Order: sequence, then C-alpha cells, then structure tokens
Amino acid sequence: MTEKVHSEKANTVVKIDAYGLSHRELNAKLREAVSNGSQKIELRNVYGQRYIGTDLDKAVEIEIFGVPGNDLGAFMNGPRIIVRGNAQDGCGNTMNNGEIIVHGHAGDIIGLSARGGKIFVRDDVGYRAGIHIKEYQDKKPVLVIGGTAQDFFGEYMAGGVVILLGLNLKEGEHHKAKFIGTGMHGGVIYLRGSVDNYQLGKEVGVAELEEKDCQTLKELVGEFASHFDFNAEEILKQKFSKLFPRWLRPYGRLYAY
Repeated sequence: MTEKVHSEKANTVVKIDAYGLSHRELNAKLREAVSNGSQKIELRNVYGQRYIGTDLDKAVEIEIFGVPGNDLGAFMNGPRIIVRGNAQDGCGNTMNNGEIIVHGHAGDIIGLSARGGKIFVRDDVGYRAGIHIKEYQDKKPVLVIGGTAQDFFGEYMAGGVVILLGLNLKEGEHHKAKFIGTGMHGGVIYLRGSVDNYQLGKEVGVAELEEKDCQTLKELVGEFASHFDFNAEEILKQKFSKLFPRWLRPYGRLYAY
C-alpha cells in the first residue's frame, strides 16, 4: 500500500508499507515514487528486502523502519537514507554520493568500494567494513562507526576517511578486530581507543594527529553526534590514532615480471 501524507509545509510525504512485498515489488514502488518527484519517502515494515535505493540519483530522503536487506543504497548517487534499525551486509556498496545513516548495527562489507558519499553507523559493524573504499576525482567517501568492528577493518583501503569510535567499549577494553588495514594503500583510518600492534596489517603505519586531522575529526564526529544525539566534545576528548598506508602499491611486486 502507498499512502500520501501532506506535511505543514505542503511537501508530500509518501509512505509505503513493505509488509509482504518482495524486494522487486518494493523497489518498483520506491522508484515510482521517486519518478513522481517525491522528496520524502517512508518505508514501513521492511523485513530484509534487498537493494533498497540501488542506483537512485535524486536528492530524495528515504526513511526506513525495519531491517533492510543486503546492498542497501548500492551504486546510489544523491539520496539520503535513514534506517531506524539495523542494516545487513553490503550497505553502501559502490555508492557514488549521498548519505546512509543507520540507527543500529550494520553487517559485513559496509561501504564496499564506495567512491563518494557518507555512511554513519551508530553501533557495531561486521567483517571487512570499508573494504576497498576509494576516492574518485573530487569525491572522498566517509565511513564513521560509533561502536567497534570485526576483522579486516579497512582491508585494501584505497582512499577516503574511515573512523572507528569504540563508544561501547569499556574503560581499558581494546578493539577486537585483527588484520586492520591489511592491503591498505590509500586513505586514512582514525581509531579512537586502542589496539595492539599485532592487530594491524603489515601495510599500516601509526602516527600522531596533525592539525588537519583534528579538523577532519571535529567535522565528521560532529556530524555523527548530530545524527545520533551524542556529545561530540566528549567523544573527541579521548586519544585518537591515525593509521596510514606505508606503501602505495603493497602487492605490486607480486605482479611484476
């Protein structure tokens, strides 16, 4: 069922009930609403439907109530997606522009090969978060995670900014992820909290923050805090580490003749 609701500003909000709809049916209704010029769409009763928002290129806000399936916002170029719950695997796969804001956890390979846009996750993420995230022309993708992550965080990272805040870690507790930044050859990871050296990929160096790093963190942590009602100043009080790639082509010699 699709319902139109008029707000006080006379902007039309389209509400789509996803209950019982296949992913194809739901995405067809969503695309129809976007084609009709809707700027605000609410999806209710979402239970694992995949590919929501895939390849959309309009400045539309999509608010999801429930748990969207894999590849949420894949290849999208402009929308803002707000998830009032958890997200599954592949969120933001190869996204080009826009925002994804998850009020919960997200699964594996979040931000896979993203080349632009911003993804904010309030809680934890799974394995290989930020894998092969990269920059394209003037676009610099951003992934900010409020909790912690599983192994291979930032694997093969080629560009962009990834921030892991560890807000749910107890005092003195380390992040558990191993092989952080394995194969990393571009971009930067900012890590709040602590890890042991053995948890880092051999391609990763560790440095103190410079002024430009502090400015980046202030801006992006401020955005994160505004989405999820945190205190940015309190978050920024704790020490951050900067992880960077030690080599531009860490595996280049494997393919040289």
